[in-house]
Amino acid sequence: MSGPVVVGVDGTQAALEAVRWADLEAIRHRVPLRLVHGCEVGAEAREPVVAGVARAERGWRWLAEAAARTGATAELVPADAVESLVAHSRRARMLVLGSRGAGVEPAASVALAVAERASCPVVVVRAPEPDTGRVVVGVDGSGAGERALAFAFAEAALRGATLRAVHTWSDLLSDRTRLGLDRVRAAEEGERLLAERLAGWSSGYPSVTVERVVEHDRPVRALLRHAARARLLVVGSRGRELAGSGMLLGSTSRALVHHSPCPLAVVRPVGASR
Repeated sequence: MSGPVVVGVDGTQAALEAVRWADLEAIRHRVPLRLVHGCEVGAEAREPVVAGVARAERGWRWLAEAAARTGATAELVPADAVESLVAHSRRARMLVLGSRGAGVEPAASVALAVAERASCPVVVVRAPEPDTGRVVVGVDGSGAGERALAFAFAEAALRGATLRAVHTWSDLLSDRTRLGLDRVRAAEEGERLLAERLAGWSSGYPSVTVERVVEHDRPVRALLRHAARARLLVVGSRGRELAGSGMLLGSTSRALVHHSPCPLAVVRPVGASR
């Protein structure tokens, strides 16, 4: 998608970090940057409009010089934060959010609600992106995971960064002999799946160095470990086990929204928006 990078602004330091990250991302993609502040106001509640405008203006002032290079625009939307961002996602390349909000509702709750419904990838900036390091992507074979791979390869190419593709497997078997055999099979299957999933993308991005990792571990624990010094962590919104379940976000993406040590991109499958 060739739309703008859209960032939610609420005047907090976390939002300013998100604005800074989004500005650099818009420059990388050579697309406009748009600042959005959603403020739901009833007929008898005028003060939130004033406060909302003030917060948006603070964000705009901070970004004015840098944003001028990318054609940034600022917009105060008369709707709550989730609804305003979801609406903008239909025309955006990506949505960017800070990890801590100024409102009553925790920013993580807003990020989860937006990630469940957005038509584009949602990036939660929990920490500044380091100048060096890998892009890490979780690979699980799902439709959302395939779109996450597309996003991760593109982001790694833009940064000139190595891409680390991580696939995990776990077991709950009690029979030790069978467990040993199944671990060998599971590791082999993981290697095969990872090779198949990466093959087409690697040929499409020959400049991106790819590291393949197959581990016997829980997905969240493994991804948090590999993301410790990463520039970006990318995951699909839900794994294969949730296909057709009605759940919009899996447990892995939910946990990472709360705990990722670096900027996190949650990518939904094509046609999954609500």
